[in-house]
Amino acid sequence: MNKKILGLSVSACLICSLAAGPALALESDAGLAPSYQNEAAGSVSVEESAIAAAINKPFPQHISYLSGTIKPNHFTQAQLDQQVTKKYDEWKAKYLIKHPKISNQYYVYYNLEKIVEPEVVSCSEGHGYGMLITAYMAGYDSKAQTYYDGLYRFYKAHPSSINSALMAWQQKKDSSGNIVDSNDDNSATDGDMDIAYSLLLADKQWGSSGSINYKAEAVKMINAIMKSDVHAKNFHLKLGDWASDSDSEFGPGTRPSDFMLNHLKAYKAATGDSKWDKVTDTTYKIINAIFSKYSPKTGLLPDFVVRKSDGSYAPAPDGYLEEDTDDSYSWNSCRTPWRIATDYLVSGDTRALDQLRKMNSWIQSATGGNPTKIASGYELDGKVNDKAHAIAFTAPFAVSAMVDSSNQQWLNKLWTELVDSPTSDSYYFDNSIRLLSMIVVSGNWWTPDN
Repeated sequence: MNKKILGLSVSACLICSLAAGPALALESDAGLAPSYQNEAAGSVSVEESAIAAAINKPFPQHISYLSGTIKPNHFTQAQLDQQVTKKYDEWKAKYLIKHPKISNQYYVYYNLEKIVEPEVVSCSEGHGYGMLITAYMAGYDSKAQTYYDGLYRFYKAHPSSINSALMAWQQKKDSSGNIVDSNDDNSATDGDMDIAYSLLLADKQWGSSGSINYKAEAVKMINAIMKSDVHAKNFHLKLGDWASDSDSEFGPGTRPSDFMLNHLKAYKAATGDSKWDKVTDTTYKIINAIFSKYSPKTGLLPDFVVRKSDGSYAPAPDGYLEEDTDDSYSWNSCRTPWRIATDYLVSGDTRALDQLRKMNSWIQSATGGNPTKIASGYELDGKVNDKAHAIAFTAPFAVSAMVDSSNQQWLNKLWTELVDSPTSDSYYFDNSIRLLSMIVVSGNWWTPDN
């Protein structure tokens, strides 16, 4: 298999907001979506709805994060919750789709806006997002478990050809309308990690005594991630199960947008496997190594990092897997402020706090405190690579702003933009990251152990 071709394909799952604007999004809504909308999430049978279990963590949850962290304070908590549910309703209406031929399966239609080949419909990244979202929105949405279980069945129907407990990274419709895997039917680490974490949430939300043993399935998938998505010797997260440890080019590679530190801690709690502590320690080591040597003035992380022969970690060369910006803060790493800051909020782990604080102070200075001036890509020294503005870059900064009360005015401005920017003006990638970030920022991101 040509790994570079795979990488270029994977990037389409990640950078679907790239370069296109509101006009195309509106055109897609008007002309492309109707053939899917008749299969969308609103149509649920009595039989499907009847299987719903008791809800243990109904939205909203109003979690108390670490003392000293903040939330937007220019709206009431009830308003924050309502703003989240509004974006959820819009997200669900656009992207959560019932399988056209298998009534108890659902998928996240990440290619609604036709940013890749028109027959492509789903990817594991988006599938993980959907499983997180539906688990968190249970209680507000009475059909959340129906959707979640349908997403689970779709994941199980599309296993990776390398490790069947993981998910094949992309699906498409064939000439007969069946949904099948793309040719490179192997996994991507981010989708694997979110799906596994969502199963732990589902166990907490609904229990595991029903038709799906969420906890057992979570443990099975977590063990598979350790086997196939983690470097067995160096304990860094790899790019997917296709990147073997012995692969001299991609075995040493890791993607900072996969640095889901609280996921890693939840995996340790669920399995008792101490190797997850090593993965967590290595992940924090990489964050700080990049920050101290390559981005001390900005705190930014690149899209890809590689482990060098001397054991140190460095930005990958440009064009390493996807784009010329692989060594820069771009459409992958735009998610790192959300992923890394979330662990601080819920666990209090301070190992990346200096990096987060530097990044927060830098982005406020670079934009003059105006969220609409956040660019869609930077060099690690802060030079702008792409002046375009996208919610996928704005939303994660709202999560990172929560770590310090000095960011209160900045956080309020960021939240206002997330609320006011129409869903129709953005694509799947932006809209999904916005919604997940808003769940965190509103105080509704609970963990399997709280």
